[in-house]
Amino acid sequence: MAAAGGGDWQVAGPPPPPPQLEAAQSVSRAAVGRGREAERLGVACRGDGGRRSLGSPCCPLPPPPPVRFEPRRIPPSDSTAMPTLSENVLFGMGNPLLDICAVVDKDFLDKYGLKPNDQILAEEKHKELFEELVKKFKVEYHAGGSTQNSVKVAQWMIQSPYKAATFFGCIGTDKFGAILKKKAEEAHVDAHYYEQSEEPTGTCAACITSDNRSLVANLAAANCYKKEKHLDIEKNWNLVEKAQVYYIAGFFLTVSPESILKVASQASANNKIFTLNLSAPFISQFYKEPMMKVLPYVDVLFGNETEAATFARAQGFETEDIKEIARKAQALPKANLKRQRVVVFTQGKEDTIMATENEVRAFPVLISDQSEIVDTNGAGDAFVGGFLSQLVYDRPLTECIRAGHYAASVIIKRSGCTFPEKPDFH
Repeated sequence: MAAAGGGDWQVAGPPPPPPQLEAAQSVSRAAVGRGREAERLGVACRGDGGRRSLGSPCCPLPPPPPVRFEPRRIPPSDSTAMPTLSENVLFGMGNPLLDICAVVDKDFLDKYGLKPNDQILAEEKHKELFEELVKKFKVEYHAGGSTQNSVKVAQWMIQSPYKAATFFGCIGTDKFGAILKKKAEEAHVDAHYYEQSEEPTGTCAACITSDNRSLVANLAAANCYKKEKHLDIEKNWNLVEKAQVYYIAGFFLTVSPESILKVASQASANNKIFTLNLSAPFISQFYKEPMMKVLPYVDVLFGNETEAATFARAQGFETEDIKEIARKAQALPKANLKRQRVVVFTQGKEDTIMATENEVRAFPVLISDQSEIVDTNGAGDAFVGGFLSQLVYDRPLTECIRAGHYAASVIIKRSGCTFPEKPDFH
């Protein structure tokens, strides 16, 4: 996994150029389960996805009592029935990528200077790679990008109604953009993209050889979202106002922090739930100022252990204990005092930590046989998606975490952030 938030502190050296930073949304998280090399690179394919696996054994704990957000928004008709959701109840905004996956040969890797098990940001020499991949090999397309992954998983967990989840992001007016729109539609996500012609649709090529996967990300149009040209348009803003729960990955702070602030403040003013992901350590280091402007509006803060540690250093928490970091993050200033902030930190196969106003608890992840784990890319995005799928129903936070663990356990047994037709979550 990767991610962490920040504030006003000085770091040695200048920030990396925006394209490199944005890349953290596409490749760095994809390296989880393959060591920490991707975190060092600061790049992530599959959008901003692919946290460390959430599927290994750990010691069981007694079940904690349910914790709920108050006041309840949509009470169920009885103790077991789930309430009926409206369309567009969940809103996500982020950096969309079209994942292009194919089994390739060594000659293809050699031609573009790719290593069998690596994650990089596309350079000039990779310009023709994406088109050649499509022409030469049998490819699979998936709607990717960290936030879009999470929104897709949430919609999959929700099932009905279709278009319960909305997504905003920027794409190009090209073939890959058309495919991305089709894939989002197939996932039953109500995607409303800002389409522009200056940059091509963002893509992530997954070049597979035997058990290895070489990831090449080209962020392109994903970096080009414009608040005034999309979010501010009345028909689009109406969809924002229609939502009850909002989710944005921290990566989007590198693209349009003003869009995040507008959505977050709207949610807070209307006592709706706004959630944010720390997304990558570099966000805390180089984007602390915009993150700290958003943080008072955050009702649920997600991250992993690496991101949490970086966030703690940025905030001057003077502790490396993840439970204490969660507690301190929970207590940071908040705009809407009607809702307590919740902080959720995943730790790969170790317990997930949740801090509320009154306590800090640990939740064991679902046990998975190591032989069943295919690809941990997207596990963190899936956890968030599962969590959100229950949050929109106003289910107890313990159920939200259980759903997050379930979704992650499904994704790590499949290639990429993909899933079967229907969930088996009860």
